[in-house]
Amino acid sequence: MAETDGTLLVTGGAGFIGSNFVRHVLTVEPKVRVVNLDLLTYAGRRENIEGLPDPVRHLFVHGDIRDQKLVHTIFSGEHPEMRSRHFGPVTRVAHFAAESHVDRSISGPEAFVSTNVSGTLALLEGARAAWGARRDVRFLHISTDEVYGSLGPEGFFTEESPLAPNSPYSASKAASDLLVRSYVHTFDLSCVITRCSNNYGPYQLPEKLIPVVIDRVLAGEAIPIYGDGRNVRDWLHVADHVEAAHRVLQKGEIGEVYNIGGHNEWANLDIVGLICDLIDTRTGRSGSRQLMSFVTDRPGHDRRYAINAGRMGREMGWKPRYIFQTGLAETVDWYLSHPEWVKAAKKAL
Repeated sequence: MAETDGTLLVTGGAGFIGSNFVRHVLTVEPKVRVVNLDLLTYAGRRENIEGLPDPVRHLFVHGDIRDQKLVHTIFSGEHPEMRSRHFGPVTRVAHFAAESHVDRSISGPEAFVSTNVSGTLALLEGARAAWGARRDVRFLHISTDEVYGSLGPEGFFTEESPLAPNSPYSASKAASDLLVRSYVHTFDLSCVITRCSNNYGPYQLPEKLIPVVIDRVLAGEAIPIYGDGRNVRDWLHVADHVEAAHRVLQKGEIGEVYNIGGHNEWANLDIVGLICDLIDTRTGRSGSRQLMSFVTDRPGHDRRYAINAGRMGREMGWKPRYIFQTGLAETVDWYLSHPEWVKAAKKAL
């Protein structure tokens, strides 16, 4: 599917990954119009979409993906702000909106089922009503490698790996994946799915590992490390992720799944050590590694994730650009240079 002049709906476009995707699309597609639908929960921030390239082609709509009336109005192009700005009906969707923090899903799983499952259902119904079985449209559903469960010390997740989610978060994402699949097969809806590894980079809230560690080191506070700290994740810079997701939106085969990985496996303990050293070097302090504190492991903590992203290379011509050490250093520098953003984000948590 080639670049179009139509309207692209990005859900969750004021969040971490979604806002980076909006910036990417506005940069690489000079004619696209973007409707950015975000509820602005703690995870979505207007500051994330300030200074966008060519903002006249961007329309922010404050709303809930579970609001079926609103969703149908946006898909049809009948939303008042879309009409006043001459945005046509939606022809593509990039669905990023989700509750995504595993710890929060353990303490309150209901919100994850409501947003991730019911919200995805509302969007699929909006697309079905607007598009039917058209093939010149596309619904991109953004998912996670956590739906596959846990790996042993060897091997990789592929697109054929069975779904075996172990947390309420990953279970809610697996359920939404299966809903998308069902709409392809039952209603002939033009959908594709991507499953990515752990993201990092600018605008990530200080509740996820890397920004939490940066914040704790700068504050001189204890850095909590679950279990023995040897849980392994494949880390993907958000800039690599949004480029890959955009390619799948343009060229992905309807009904297929594409794994997006960074080819960067790191144990949590080693990442914490790297961050401590980076901040010590940049601030002139020393001994930050002594802040590391081991705490009781969280329930259902998967031991290892690793993605085989070979299909993205073969079919999309994509591979990650970032080496983890380089991307992590840039990320640390971003947080060091945006203390006001961090301060405001922490207040919202």
